Amino acid sequence: MAWRAAPGGGKEYLDDPAADPKLAARSLRDVALCNRLFGGISAVISELRPVFISARATGRSLTLLDVGTGVGDVPAAARLAAENAGVALQTIGLERSAALAAASREMTGMALAGDAFAIPFADHSVDIVVCAQVLHHFAVHDGARLLAELHRVARQRVIVSELRRSRIAAAGVWLVSWPLGFHPVSRHDGVLSVMRGFRSEELANAVLKATTVRPTVRNRRGFRVTASWSPE
Repeated sequence: MAWRAAPGGGKEYLDDPAADPKLAARSLRDVALCNRLFGGISAVISELRPVFISARATGRSLTLLDVGTGVGDVPAAARLAAENAGVALQTIGLERSAALAAASREMTGMALAGDAFAIPFADHSVDIVVCAQVLHHFAVHDGARLLAELHRVARQRVIVSELRRSRIAAAGVWLVSWPLGFHPVSRHDGVLSVMRGFRSEELANAVLKATTVRPTVRNRRGFRVTASWSPE
């Protein structure tokens, strides 16, 4: 993975493949807390609701793959939202190492270790493919490869949720990290992640160049931005 430098320099500790798996798991719990409190979960669920409404109307069950699932908080929230909508949803998480995949399994239901550049699923074999707060970790070329893989695997919908770049948001992450008890690595990486984030037009153009499809892009609360599209 090629590191994507934040404006002003700096690299995230957990982008290093040699990072301690226990430290990574600890930091990912901080990310999950941030997702729950500051819009990461709600951004994805908002994009999923129209898919669930359509599935309920036809009586179809769905599958969902979360690429870079972390602790599995997104799949867990998606299953709950699907249940509330009257839709059967099977969720799968994908992580880069066996240790991280195993740590997420309680939340994801099913988790695999694999390469996001070569997702171990056939073309158009999963109904919904989600990738939340992952794209900003990659350099432009590698980000395009990731988007193309999400597009390849999805059958109905791809949902990319990202941080919206803002100095105000970066300062906010640093400030709230103290009362929330974040690990110092989470604090450092969180600030850099925000500064590596996307403006709406940047995310739209990245998807268009990688897939030739123009996505629907929406700014969400908590300095989030989503892009969603049909692979068809």
